[in-house]
Amino acid sequence: MNEHNFKLTYASNLTDNLVRNITILQIKTSLGGGNKMATQDLALMAHLMRRAGFGATREELEARVANGYEATVEELLNPEGQPALNRYELLRYHPWLWKPGTLPGMGSAEWLWYMVNTKRPLEEKMTLFWHQVFATGVSKVDHYHEISNMINMLREKGMGNYKDLLVELSKNPAMIYWLDNCENHADAVNENWGRELLELFSMGVGNYTEVDVREASRAFTGWTFEPSLPRGPIGRWDWEFIYKPEDHDDTEKTFLGETGNLNGDDIIDIVCQHPATATFVARHLYNFFVADEVQVPAWAVTPPRDQDAIDLLADTFIESNYDITAVLRVLFNSDFFKNARFEHLKSPTEVVVSVMKLVGGFEFPEPGIGELSKQPQYMGQDLLNPPSVEGWHTGVEWINSGSLMRRVNFTADMVGDLDKPGVQAIVNRLKSQGSLTAESLVDGCLDLMGPLEVDAETRSELVDHAKTGGDLDWNAESANPRVSEMLQLISSLRDYQYA
Repeated sequence: MNEHNFKLTYASNLTDNLVRNITILQIKTSLGGGNKMATQDLALMAHLMRRAGFGATREELEARVANGYEATVEELLNPEGQPALNRYELLRYHPWLWKPGTLPGMGSAEWLWYMVNTKRPLEEKMTLFWHQVFATGVSKVDHYHEISNMINMLREKGMGNYKDLLVELSKNPAMIYWLDNCENHADAVNENWGRELLELFSMGVGNYTEVDVREASRAFTGWTFEPSLPRGPIGRWDWEFIYKPEDHDDTEKTFLGETGNLNGDDIIDIVCQHPATATFVARHLYNFFVADEVQVPAWAVTPPRDQDAIDLLADTFIESNYDITAVLRVLFNSDFFKNARFEHLKSPTEVVVSVMKLVGGFEFPEPGIGELSKQPQYMGQDLLNPPSVEGWHTGVEWINSGSLMRRVNFTADMVGDLDKPGVQAIVNRLKSQGSLTAESLVDGCLDLMGPLEVDAETRSELVDHAKTGGDLDWNAESANPRVSEMLQLISSLRDYQYA
């Protein structure tokens, strides 16, 4: 079977697995090469690293299990304890990333390299989370460098205090331009930023009035930006925040029952104190890290999947004085998180980064990183360029016939490459078990690709395919290609596309 037909045939045969509800069968095999550990501990750690990062190699999972679950959570929550990536290693080989300007689709290349190679996975995962919530796109801003600066801000502030994050967001030039606050003047109020701050960034629909939108917008008059000098030799002017008191409406305002000469900082302070904000942030975190929810526009009329979980996270948000790290600690250590395995459909970015980490070989910034950075776009997620201020619709809405084929083809190409060090590591682990029956080959590949859980029917189909080649003899020329083919099949499963 040629490669093209392989992809088309198995994508077609197994697509229905992406939408059907399955009865999970825990695979009881753990291949540890003489150092076996409890399957459940390994599976739980793999779950944590998929959600709090972008997956991990088997060697990393085993090391983290030995260190313990709670200790791993604490390490993730304290990224400053791990070395940051050296940006200049990347710029040495790709200097155009310093000022990506308006190069189509290339502005996200640096971020992709960060996500794949970071020693601070949760920090980078939170940056992706906030990019979804505070969606700001180059389609309007037309300035990759400023969007990249915003990503850097989210990376720096994203695990700290939510109120501080909102203040920084309000001062971010890309956001100011994206939501027209540069057109918000004392004598000509523009309500775009004030509305989205309440609707999509903090409280949610139904918790404020049109008067509140108007008053919040008035409070943010004079918050704008200007070109930053000196200008670079090429590309756009850089921007910097500036407050113009002469353009600020300094008259009395009434917002959510509070009256006074309110400025933008006051609005954010009042917003953070409102219980709706805690619930809104909690539901976003649950949707991203725990299990797929309905889309944000439906939250006003559709209750959460797990109200108790939302209440716990919201209470922690309030009690910690809006500390995101404190909320994440409760989330990752909770039973509702530990039990929510494979209930979150990976975003295109999660698909691309996780498979790149699995197969390895992307530590060095080789030519082609720009093309790799476009892969999430082909699957429906153009990083740095969300479709609207609402961000991307998530969950099953990531999947259509085109995006699914892109997912299957990309993952199959990656895990089918026997030259990749991560694929070689999987082969070597399997080889250490000696000759393998069809069942052992399937269970071993499922284990080393996750550990991955599939239903009995799916496992049976994989075993039937493996049996066509008989027992796997490592002395046969077909041995390694058979492993590669099995990995390709598994990567096209519904189960692999979920985290």
